[in-house]
Amino acid sequence: DVQLVESGGGSVQAGGSLRLSCAASGYTVSSTRMGWFRQAPGKEREGVASIYTGDSSTWYVDSVKGRTTISRDNAKDTVYLQVNSLKSEDTTQYYCARGSMYEYWGQGTQVTVS
Repeated sequence: DVQLVESGGGSVQAGGSLRLSCAASGYTVSSTRMGWFRQAPGKEREGVASIYTGDSSTWYVDSVKGRTTISRDNAKDTVYLQVNSLKSEDTTQYYCARGSMYEYWGQGTQVTVS
């Protein structure tokens, strides 16, 4: 099985930056899709960014384009989400997911922007 552990969340002032990490362990494959999602209470889950570890192709939701970078370190089986110019509306729980159908999910990390 695959386990995902997110880290890097926290409280930051508006305009600041955070780098979230998602470390995978267990049975993993070299080429797969990993994504970051967020979900605020009472709202639908939203895809934030994704990366295909095979060729590093990426996708971003419009609301974070230009201030967010998703990247990966295949040797560490870790995916990162660098978010700059944080806004209050970025406040929520962030989750990483892995797999062609995002079969595996982490427990989430909280980002609070004040």
